[in-house]
Amino acid sequence: MSYKCSRCKRDVELDEYGGVRCPYCGHRVLLKERGGDVKEVDVK
Repeated sequence: MSYKCSRCKRDVELDEYGGVRCPYCGHRVLLKERGGDVKEVDVK
């Protein structure tokens, strides 16, 4: 699964046993990448 580090803005791939930490800067806050799907809202 692809994440983005909130400090250095690099793409991070997490493995099962690596823990939740950016391998480049060591920051622990990772943001999940959003899909490119467009949501349709039904307005009444």
